[in-house]
Amino acid sequence: MEVSRRDLVKIALGGLAAGLDFRQLVDAHAAAERVLDFEPLGQVTLLHLTDPHAHLTPVFYREPDALIGVGDERGKPPFVTGPALLRAYGIAPGSADAYAVSHLDFTALAARYGRLGGYAHLATLVKRIRAERPGRTLLLDGGDTIQGSATALWSRGEDMVRASNLLGVEVLTPHWEFTYGLDRVRELFGDRERRGLFQGDFVAHNVSEAGWGDPIFHPSTVREVGGLRVGVIGQAFPYTPVAHPRRFVPDLTFGIREDDVATLVRELRDQKKVDLVVILSHMGVTVDLKLASRVGGIDVILGGHTHDALPAPIEVGKTLVVNSGSHGKFLSRLDLDVRNHAVAGYRYRLLPVLARDVPEDPEMKRFIAGVRAPHQAKLAEPLAVSESLLWRRGNFNGTFDEVILDALLTRADAEVAFSPGFRWGVTVVPGQTITAEDVLSHTALTYANTWIREMTGAEILRVMEDVADNLFHRDPYYRQGGDMVRLGGLTYAIDPSATLGRRIRDVRVGGKALEPARRYRATGWASLGEASGPPAWDVVADHLRAVKRIKLDPRPRVRVLS
Repeated sequence: MEVSRRDLVKIALGGLAAGLDFRQLVDAHAAAERVLDFEPLGQVTLLHLTDPHAHLTPVFYREPDALIGVGDERGKPPFVTGPALLRAYGIAPGSADAYAVSHLDFTALAARYGRLGGYAHLATLVKRIRAERPGRTLLLDGGDTIQGSATALWSRGEDMVRASNLLGVEVLTPHWEFTYGLDRVRELFGDRERRGLFQGDFVAHNVSEAGWGDPIFHPSTVREVGGLRVGVIGQAFPYTPVAHPRRFVPDLTFGIREDDVATLVRELRDQKKVDLVVILSHMGVTVDLKLASRVGGIDVILGGHTHDALPAPIEVGKTLVVNSGSHGKFLSRLDLDVRNHAVAGYRYRLLPVLARDVPEDPEMKRFIAGVRAPHQAKLAEPLAVSESLLWRRGNFNGTFDEVILDALLTRADAEVAFSPGFRWGVTVVPGQTITAEDVLSHTALTYANTWIREMTGAEILRVMEDVADNLFHRDPYYRQGGDMVRLGGLTYAIDPSATLGRRIRDVRVGGKALEPARRYRATGWASLGEASGPPAWDVVADHLRAVKRIKLDPRPRVRVLS
């Protein structure tokens, strides 16, 4: 990718404003260029993005400092963070790759390398690779594409589908897409009978009509790539009716459906004579790993849902398992040398989309500007200034979660607050003005209403235990996504290696031990049931307007026992 002198001057001026010297800027730019270098291999290039959560523009997004594996998973990818992650993959501290995949020195490296992602920058990378590999590329999106931003919420996903069409996404599988309801999914993506607005193939073998078992969407698609036949099976999030209000998909069944996967693999190979079998999955890395160990004949699993950014594929027998992060930060490139219907060799790169160094594609830039123009004043409304680094992702409470919890507790005059352990939501760096758009990036969903009610101590503990079991169950097939519920007003200890009902210890509300029979005033948002309070974005925005500045002291809410 060539960068003009004018581009370099713009980069320099932006970096100097952030307090960097010119040598640091040149080094950062050179590092970014090295990251984008790639020597082609074989006949097929799979390009994969996943979990963009509707972010058309570049973002800051801090990766987790706590990812706890249980049993044999402990200390193995994806359950490595910080220095251990950099050592595992041979990544140099302070490099562009280190900034993209870890939480280390995040504030300093954010100033050096800037924001990541943005569909205009993604479009430039995709076009560059397609130009290098004409007829040999396939662009796949792992879902969670049309939820997570204000403009997506207000357009009910249409802005992201149009952006995906412009990007040239060829295959997509869903999860959060269903929070707009089945009728809207059909309008945007079609079904087995008709096409929707999306111009690619929408595949989900494991979504059926309840009672009848008839599949709603195409289970797979076959694409000609590099002179080969590539079969792609769609694996939608299997626990959609559990993770979200059932009213969005009242007549649908989901599930992992391992036997059906095996049948589809055989059909693709034996009847449709494909050379390569790919699962486009939205189940999470550990579920993908288990599936790969139990179903033969899968060449590649391109996974999403858990937002893990894997710098290298995990090999399970003859299957390559890939996960490509989230928020548009990365574009995975997997080049495959296929011989005799099997992968003979591969070359992989998790490409960080460094917005300062990757020019914007003009056509996509114009489209995004058009989407945002009618809402710009509302999106840009300043609410407060943060003196702290505000982030969400990680097994337990993040600092932006604390802002949400403070807002809930204040409004409800409550003792305990609950906020879902969503993995989406942008990062705010110190000194940054928090805007209405930033708040919506953490709260923009179709069931964001708040609630207030009394809960017994026993009920509070049961909720905590249930969510912990979902997160730390020894069998990946029983994990339904998300991190630990975020809790305000209390502290606790947790033993992730224990069993259901035994993980949570020493719960204290306001410094006093939780009493099982006592009733506590509780509040929260994003309930699976009905809630009638104001949406969380209004509650948080009002709180920020009132406090004007955010500075969070350390809050050691959670003590991990193992």
